[in-house]
Amino acid sequence: MIARPPAGWRDRAALAVTRGERIDRWIPGILLDSPLSLLGYAWGTTVGWVWGSVWSTGRVERREGLWVFTGMPSWSYGRGGVCVGGCFLTGTAPVTDALLRHEATHARQWRRYGFLMPLLYLLAGRNPLTNRFEILAGLEDGNYVPRGAR
Repeated sequence: MIARPPAGWRDRAALAVTRGERIDRWIPGILLDSPLSLLGYAWGTTVGWVWGSVWSTGRVERREGLWVFTGMPSWSYGRGGVCVGGCFLTGTAPVTDALLRHEATHARQWRRYGFLMPLLYLLAGRNPLTNRFEILAGLEDGNYVPRGAR
């Protein structure tokens, strides 16, 4: 979590979301919220399920529509956890309702973009304050900024 976000982060976040909306206009409609994107979501869920099954040493449970794999080694996922399709892969930190809300939004993003999700996420960048997918999932819920950060 970022203790204190840098000045002007909300403006940069808004620009990142706008930039992402412009990118989406170039994506053919057949690739968004379609049978093809559903296939990509299923592929992502399968990859997440296999990866989680191999490395999870904790509880595996269904919460908020996600398969939650806990006890993963820290090298096997990014940041505090990663959503792959309909799976959330994380370590030993508590999985709160707010975090699940954030990750469920990522699962819906996977459903919308399917196979394009990993590429679009990569293009959005590693900085959560300027990554449209993290912004739209809720930076506070994802523990990237403190609640009520200005």
